[in-house]
Amino acid sequence: MKSKGAFKTIGEVCEIVGLIDPETGKKKTHVLRFWEKHFKEIKPSLIYKGRRYYSEKNIDYVKKIKKLLKEEGYTIKGSKKALLNKNIPVDTYSDDTISTDKLINLKNKIKELKKYLNG
Repeated sequence: MKSKGAFKTIGEVCEIVGLIDPETGKKKTHVLRFWEKHFKEIKPSLIYKGRRYYSEKNIDYVKKIKKLLKEEGYTIKGSKKALLNKNIPVDTYSDDTISTDKLINLKNKIKELKKYLNG
């Protein structure tokens, strides 16, 4: 087992932060690579045939991004603002936009309520 400070592979980072498809159990490495394009602060070292290796600092940043995008419902633009604004805690920062996933979830709940009420 690697020490806590050791660099981690993309698969290991997916396991650490929970980027795993619940149905298939496959690691969502594509999500992490996508985030790398949008968040310049994620800078894995490219070592040995171009493989990505992530530092603890990278992993902590990925955890913050995942929390904002997947748990808090931020957009990429809103999460960038939250991460850049160091004076305001991430948990209390509000964004004017709503994520697509959150909107779809709300629409589905409204449909369910309408079915229930119309009986």
